[in-house]
Amino acid sequence: MTSSIETTQKQLASAGYVADRRLATAVFLSLELGRPLFLEGEAGVGKTELAKALAQSLGRPLIRLQCYEGLDIAGAVYEWNVQKQMTAIRIAEAAGEANREALEHDLFSAEYLIRRPILQALQSPQPAVLLIDELDRADEPFEAYLLEVLSDFQVTIPELGPVRAVETPAVVLTSNRTREIHDAIKRRCLYHWVDYPGAERELEILRVKAPGAAQALSREVVAFVQRLRAMDLYKAPGVAETIDWTRALMVLDTVSLDPASVGSTLGVLLKYQDDIARFGEEDVAQLLRESKSLAA
Repeated sequence: MTSSIETTQKQLASAGYVADRRLATAVFLSLELGRPLFLEGEAGVGKTELAKALAQSLGRPLIRLQCYEGLDIAGAVYEWNVQKQMTAIRIAEAAGEANREALEHDLFSAEYLIRRPILQALQSPQPAVLLIDELDRADEPFEAYLLEVLSDFQVTIPELGPVRAVETPAVVLTSNRTREIHDAIKRRCLYHWVDYPGAERELEILRVKAPGAAQALSREVVAFVQRLRAMDLYKAPGVAETIDWTRALMVLDTVSLDPASVGSTLGVLLKYQDDIARFGEEDVAQLLRESKSLAA
């Protein structure tokens, strides 16, 4: 896959992901240099999907760590299987002094580890794709723990010492930029801002993700969505919403956009009531006129 940027682009396309050259270059360099790839951008622009397509293209397992507030080492890396340890202690106590002494040495061994996504990726017998998704949702102290993972592809477990990667994983981090990620994380990664696609690339995405849609309808959908993104909305529709809306219109046997079909399906495209409430019948009709002139 890493023989060239063009090959990378084609391989991602074979997994259903339409990447422009700049993004394909970032993926290519990340794989060639063995550096994590940090993807930042609005929600719904395809950051997570890229990691999925990358794993599929490479034939590697995808190991996903979904970040959230309060995420800690026990949820992300490892924890000790306390129940199994306690059971072993009771068995050793029943067996006598010799077994207790042997157990003290073995109690904090790999046998008693519960491996979470990061440790699973490092100890995977074949190279994996590790997706650390929506890092901006995690607390800032968690970022500090990631520095060792991103720099050396290892974690340090106090009772065992450093645990290094068996096979170096391809690491993809994503952020929706709800807060700034520390510079120390970004310095250890290759960085790429994933923007909303232009009209032609979004149309190409629809050809892949909604292949049954009529070309004329797809053009109208893309033009309408592109027009919406230029407005001051609380949350502009992402590519995922464009795909969902197109599929919904297909289910409703919509051949061409009209005020009724748009008005009844705006909840597929827009996710906040304040945004939906802005569009009365006349507003929708005006947007349709503008978008259809662009699609023509």
